[in-house]
Amino acid sequence: MGPHPAVAAIRLAVRRVLHDVITEFHRHAGPDRPAEAAGRPAHAVGSPYAEAGTAGGPRTALPERPDTPLVLVACSGGADSMALASALAFEARKLDVRAGGITVDHNLQPGSGLRAAEVVTRLTAMDLDPVEAVAVHVGREGGPEAAARDARYAALDAAAERHGAAAVLLGHTRDDQAETVLLGLARGSGIRSLSGMAAASGPAGRYRRPFLQLDRQTARKACLVQSIPVWDDPHNIDPAYTRSRLRHEGLPALEKALGKGVVEALARTAQLSRDDADALDTWAAEAELTVRDETGRLECAGLYALPPAVRRRVLRRALIEAGAPAGSLFARHLEEVDRLITGWRGQRAINLPGRVEAQRQGGRLVIRQS
Repeated sequence: MGPHPAVAAIRLAVRRVLHDVITEFHRHAGPDRPAEAAGRPAHAVGSPYAEAGTAGGPRTALPERPDTPLVLVACSGGADSMALASALAFEARKLDVRAGGITVDHNLQPGSGLRAAEVVTRLTAMDLDPVEAVAVHVGREGGPEAAARDARYAALDAAAERHGAAAVLLGHTRDDQAETVLLGLARGSGIRSLSGMAAASGPAGRYRRPFLQLDRQTARKACLVQSIPVWDDPHNIDPAYTRSRLRHEGLPALEKALGKGVVEALARTAQLSRDDADALDTWAAEAELTVRDETGRLECAGLYALPPAVRRRVLRRALIEAGAPAGSLFARHLEEVDRLITGWRGQRAINLPGRVEAQRQGGRLVIRQS
């Protein structure tokens, strides 16, 4: 008798991603790749978990396999990430992969350190190695949700570099994707914001999201049938957070008004939007080369001739290159700069995030830090 359908589904999703990681790892490694460049030992030097024990007795360190990719799972202890961790542990035993885990302690709730230690114990019991908890300080820039996300990804990036990981698996599901699309729609930031989360993102595609085609209930069911304990973060039901309100009020209201299938339709919209946005970005990168003069400045006449969607991408790229933070550039900023091209009436310089200013001078668009 095979595994429960939910367990089979999460394992298959993880298996597909691991095959991709292995293929890419060996493609980039090459036959003459030095061993030390291919990875790190299973236990980081000085790791507090290097000699961690399990319920079955002392833990034996995994043999060093420097030519084998290390894949980490980012695990909060919730159902999605615990299901992901269990599937990674199962599949890694059958493949040429080392598997480890990272949990991030945001220090936002009482007892968060203890919960992080519990997650470490559970991941270690799954024979993941290395396993560690990383405490972070969450700032205030961009709001509580954005600040926590920035701190979390900074910690995961550092952990991946420290352990020489080829990939970090994230437990985002189809439901998370639908929420992300709706949040992007509410911001009105264009088609890229509707494309949601990519299956692979980050430096060299470091972050992988195997569950984007699976719903949240499948992950929870997989934990239930495997008797995997999970922790439900109270922030996920706190109406003070935008995503929580959307999850518990917004999406249910949409499904009540429009019928079932809203989540699936939003996830499908994300993929279609991503395909379109990628194509437009490629077009914009090529078009930018044709609208700069010999000194590298943007020519307004050339910009004016471009389709609006392409022109605004060229402008956005130029603003970011000049120092404007990508996360702080909104549609209204691009519209103001675009009017220097399409509605020129002698406007003054436009002040933008990152102390960047855009000004039209002599038929050229000058973008610089003030």
